[in-house]
Amino acid sequence: MSGRRPYATLLAKGEERRQRILTVAQRLLTRNGWRSITLGQIAREAGVSPAGLLHHFESKEQLLHAVLDARDAYDEATRDPSGDLIERIEGRAERFRRAPDLVGMFAVLLIENLNPDAPLHERFLDRYRAAVDTIAEEIRRGQRAGEYRTDLDPAVKAVEIAAFLNGMETSWLLDPSIPLTEVFREYSRSLARQLAPPSDDS
Repeated sequence: MSGRRPYATLLAKGEERRQRILTVAQRLLTRNGWRSITLGQIAREAGVSPAGLLHHFESKEQLLHAVLDARDAYDEATRDPSGDLIERIEGRAERFRRAPDLVGMFAVLLIENLNPDAPLHERFLDRYRAAVDTIAEEIRRGQRAGEYRTDLDPAVKAVEIAAFLNGMETSWLLDPSIPLTEVFREYSRSLARQLAPPSDDS
């Protein structure tokens, strides 16, 4: 039993160091983008040696995927499956305040990887398409349940919603002073009106 304690401590220290590297990478990526930073810069700010960083992440591309994995894990852990589409969009502003580095990093990396030759292009494209498909399916469920109007194309509306969410991340990154809560609330109310089925007396 006592022989395992030093090993467990070593593992804990290694995980703490890995998380510190990820946190620093998220901050630097938000500020500078992936093209402008080096693994050496990240190692210095994280307080580890270049060899120590490479022990956890063998390449810059692996580190980029790791910071996106961390962002995906955060999204999954904080996602509320009970709320409907409108409620989740309205509450999205809170995520900007809770995890600004994750939001900023994602927006910067997305813009930097629009080119098909970019290292994360396929990952971002797959994620975008999956998000649009998920939103479209939520709209279809609402239509089947009689909660949403049936004379609109869920796939088209899903593209619009995804464009709003991605656009808000970029706008906030450019100007963090924008009134996030008010903008998300107004868009959500407008979306609710657009999706609402016609009333019986209309």
